[in-house]
Amino acid sequence: MGTSKAHSSKPARGVSASKRVEAHLRKAIHAGKLRPRQRIIEEDLARELEVSRGPVREALLRLERDGLVVTTSRRGTFIRDISLAEIGVIFRMRAKLEGLCVRYMRENSSVDCAELLGGALNKLRGAAAKNNEEQFFHADMELHRTIWKASNQPLLYRTLDLLMNPYIFIIARAYSSRLPLVNRRENHEQYVRMVIKTPLDKIEDEVERYFGGLYSRIFDQSSVFPAFDTGDWADGMGNPLPLP
Repeated sequence: MGTSKAHSSKPARGVSASKRVEAHLRKAIHAGKLRPRQRIIEEDLARELEVSRGPVREALLRLERDGLVVTTSRRGTFIRDISLAEIGVIFRMRAKLEGLCVRYMRENSSVDCAELLGGALNKLRGAAAKNNEEQFFHADMELHRTIWKASNQPLLYRTLDLLMNPYIFIIARAYSSRLPLVNRRENHEQYVRMVIKTPLDKIEDEVERYFGGLYSRIFDQSSVFPAFDTGDWADGMGNPLPLP
């Protein structure tokens, strides 16, 4: 199955075997230890976690219900891949919601945006200097979650945290990793400058345009989605906006 025994855990009091299997798989998926299209072999997983196959099947049914795995006849169960159409919807939703977060953060007088985002940005710079993809990935998530949290809007934070879970970040990273880390670092720096300096009455639109350009550059499939008008996802001069 590909998960490490180091991640197995002893049975917790009051936690059923199927719940333990489910938690183990979710952690492995979110950590990127189980990749899209990777097969899960029930027998191997049961042996690794020292449970019978019944709890494994129960856990897989719940994960399938939540869209994390798919089961196909005569082939088995696999970690789910996400279609470009679904990614397009996710990016569009994220653009609107993060734009709202940025606005609320900017309106929050108790937040020093430059200091707050500067600290998160320094972690990205450090990871890029080391050419460390894993550190950069986590610093990327932390930067955006810093914005969500600073909005002081719990509903927005919970919604974005659910929408942009680590699994979605992993999918995006798989597409964007063809760009050198130094380029991605520079693009994050541009994003932070835009977030801090854009006039408040224009910030939501600018964030949406930014993520439109991000989508088009990472996936290069904007023509597949009529709702993504590339003219709407550029700066005022018609230039495509950069990747984060």
